[in-house]
Amino acid sequence: MAASDYQSVMARKNEIMKKAVGIDYERFSRGKISFDYERMMSEVGYSLEEIRKIQRETGVGNTPLLELKNITRLVRKLAPAGKGARIFLKDEACNPSGSFKARRASVSVYHAWKNGYPGVVAATSGNYGAAVASQAVMRGLKCIIVQEVYDSRGKGQPEILEKGRKCEAYGAEVLQLTVGPELFYTFLRVLEDTGYFNASLYTPFGIAGVETLGEELCRQVREREGRDPDKVVITHAGGGNLTGTARGLLKAGADKTEIIAASVDLTGLHMASDYDFNRKSFTTGHTGFGVPFATWPDRADVPRNAARPLRYMDRYLTVKQGEVFYMTEALAQLEGLERGPAGNTSLAAAFALAQEMDQDEIIVVQETEYTGAGKHPYAQLNFALENGIEVKNGNPEEEIAGKSIVIPESPAQIKARPVDLDKIKLSYLRNLAESTGVKEIDGTDLEFLSAEIRKSPEEVTKLLKEFNIVVNRV
Repeated sequence: MAASDYQSVMARKNEIMKKAVGIDYERFSRGKISFDYERMMSEVGYSLEEIRKIQRETGVGNTPLLELKNITRLVRKLAPAGKGARIFLKDEACNPSGSFKARRASVSVYHAWKNGYPGVVAATSGNYGAAVASQAVMRGLKCIIVQEVYDSRGKGQPEILEKGRKCEAYGAEVLQLTVGPELFYTFLRVLEDTGYFNASLYTPFGIAGVETLGEELCRQVREREGRDPDKVVITHAGGGNLTGTARGLLKAGADKTEIIAASVDLTGLHMASDYDFNRKSFTTGHTGFGVPFATWPDRADVPRNAARPLRYMDRYLTVKQGEVFYMTEALAQLEGLERGPAGNTSLAAAFALAQEMDQDEIIVVQETEYTGAGKHPYAQLNFALENGIEVKNGNPEEEIAGKSIVIPESPAQIKARPVDLDKIKLSYLRNLAESTGVKEIDGTDLEFLSAEIRKSPEEVTKLLKEFNIVVNRV
């Protein structure tokens, strides 16, 4: 039997991953640092039409596109004359497990079932766990979900506990851990001991499952309005939501639609910190994941992350925690839709953006999620108070993550704050230099980096000089 201590298991991680995912990532390697991304995605083995069929079998997809007419009226009261775009919302809470993550899980679980794996494992504290558990029971597979739930005091986040209960309701075994490196170690141990499939968020299967969302969204807008949406706002965390949706829009031919990422601003809080862990009121869709995964996507639990958000992101905006809570209540009280916080992150950004757009333009909020006891704003705000966070009404510009949550006194105070994408892209190159130690790359690597950060080869060559990396095209 192989040694089970931490160092031994971590040394076997690539071997464990390869067996559990069934993908030989080395086959896609090209230059010193690059890999053939499109080839990796194509070898998922399922076309868009096949994925739609897979998803129909378990009731995933074909969710309604709703026009938020009352919220649009509010936007126009605040906007200058002639401004105030129509806001539409893709109601992904109508999926079996209550979020768009059912699309990601559907392909992974189907692939595991098709290839004879006895069960599936996912390491997630979010909606994805419920999605995997739901899809697994439909396919007759066993399921284990590994969650990071507690700080060292044994205090659990209400939203994460809620999602754990949902996983158990679908019959999954849930392993709940404290914050720290034991999550990945435990995940690897479970994969190795069970021989189950790694239903990672970041495989090509997971990303391909979201492509149907982008294609479907585009088709629905065309059928209703005879045109493509002008902007699609996507809550951004690990990057899979944005990557998959954008790829689906492009496959539908909507290459003029602007792709906008939105995250809750949790600047100053570290997601791996035991102290900071419970001083945030959002477990996903925040900058604590959105920035690190954009600047170095291969920090994921697979050798090559299929979520590459910088390839598709046109703009990146942040909103405050208090603003998202405000829009959560607005959606319920103006539109009769009680939905969870993740989708309302992009709704808050869209609310601000719509005020700058013409009235005949269309902006789509790309997803909603279910809500429940632990995900409800009151549970989150009470938990914040228990952890010493000040909760008050006021100007959200004064909010400090980990210290205060400021609920706007007026919808006019809701803003979407731009993140400098050039700085994000520079951070990507810095992480590349530090992680690989490479000092010279060839033309193949340059082509890869140009696609990764959407800059010309000449611009990338110039930026690489800052990190003492030279390009040898010979």
